[in-house]
Amino acid sequence: MHWIGWFKKQDKSYTPNEADTQPPAGNLSPQHVQQLFHDIHDAQVHELDAGVRKVKLFYIRSFVDQKQVESDIVLPLLHAPDEQAGQKVISEDRVDVTTLQQAEELILQGGILVFDEIGNVCAVKKQDQLGRTIDSSEQESIVYGPKDSLNERLDKNLTLIRRRLPVASLKSKKWTAGSLSKTSVVLLYMEGIVNPELVRIAEMKTNQFDFDVLLDSSHISALMEDHVNSVFPQFQQTDRPDVLAAALASGKVVWLVDNTPFALVAPITFFDLFQSPEDYIHRWMVGSFLRGLRFVAFVIALFLTPAYVAVTVHHYQMVPLEMLFVLMQSRSEIPYPPFWEALLMLLTLEILKEASLRMPTKSGQTLGIVGGIVIGQAAVDAGIASNVMVIVISISAIASFLVPNYLMTNASKLLQFALLILAAWLGMWGIGFGLLWLCIHLHGLTSLGQPYLSPLSPFFASDWKDTVFRAPLSRMRTRPAYLKPLQRMRVTGRKP
Repeated sequence: MHWIGWFKKQDKSYTPNEADTQPPAGNLSPQHVQQLFHDIHDAQVHELDAGVRKVKLFYIRSFVDQKQVESDIVLPLLHAPDEQAGQKVISEDRVDVTTLQQAEELILQGGILVFDEIGNVCAVKKQDQLGRTIDSSEQESIVYGPKDSLNERLDKNLTLIRRRLPVASLKSKKWTAGSLSKTSVVLLYMEGIVNPELVRIAEMKTNQFDFDVLLDSSHISALMEDHVNSVFPQFQQTDRPDVLAAALASGKVVWLVDNTPFALVAPITFFDLFQSPEDYIHRWMVGSFLRGLRFVAFVIALFLTPAYVAVTVHHYQMVPLEMLFVLMQSRSEIPYPPFWEALLMLLTLEILKEASLRMPTKSGQTLGIVGGIVIGQAAVDAGIASNVMVIVISISAIASFLVPNYLMTNASKLLQFALLILAAWLGMWGIGFGLLWLCIHLHGLTSLGQPYLSPLSPFFASDWKDTVFRAPLSRMRTRPAYLKPLQRMRVTGRKP
């Protein structure tokens, strides 16, 4: 890219003395910019002689590539002939600047502000290519399928999605969120497929951001949720571009947030949180089995420990005599009730999980495995916990790992503690009341205004092809009915 002569041609009678009398562009001048950035240690000011006039460059050193500044800007200016110094800038990155606020935003986004003596101002974006390379997903790793994932660069993330959906109907709208953080937020949707009402609601919620600092996509989802007091996630967070492309093609909307590798997808349903990209790579029978197994594991993680406490405290007469003898023998030396035993073991397990997550990868894996075995065996030997309780807690913990969505796993933890308290208080009746409340709560939830329990409530028979089980791909010819897409058919010329 060549920078030969940056500014509009001026009258041939121009002299430097005449330029000194010209006013700056609006409220913008080199003095204003220097005053604005006077306490920033890496703010740089360069003054160059470009032809017959002087040029000043302003930028933040940590934001730009110094070699690129020298090769693309400084050297062409110094070697430009005098007669070419007045031509207009030829650059795809050029932005005309008229106000001090605009100059501040461009400089802090990696731009280089350029002044000449008569008040012409422009900015060029030469941001250094910060950010990670494109790696495989850590949160949603799969054996087969695409290995790329999003990173902290918004432009790269957009490229990954557009490579999968190279059509002009993929529309994008951009906002700046946070008066201090200036976080770029991009809304994506497929025109001609998505319901316009969903786009309207998404734009309305995006325009309502009023926080000064928004640093992560989770902050934005928290501000847009329909039910902030629910433990269930109402937005899907993912770093997989193939998942985002599939969601857009289904008629959903997607938010990309700068400086975070996780995008937001809405609307979602309860059943979406148990799906994995690998379900669609395996044969449909294998994918259906694995998905059904996740639902069973979720039920085990939620109800096994509360049910054990309810049976041993309130309903021991339901247990066969041989099994009851084993349970009584295992608890014969435990000095406190089953509720406190289960609560102690669950809290210990959560402490181990958090500790393993916060430590370096290899050390964390060792801590999780060795710590669980050592503490469990020591608790049994010391008479703090029974061997049956250790088995129950271990099965519940392993079952919770089968849920592919991390946010849903966190929700199941809180629900497990709540059900444990109800089980210790009212036994199976308490678990029944908890299950009833859970169903009522899920029925009342919405995601971007759409029912959370769809296609169960409201019931859409055609959508059951991709919920608890997955039908063969050749039979999944329609988009989800609850999204009310403009184009229902996935296969042109076919009837649902």
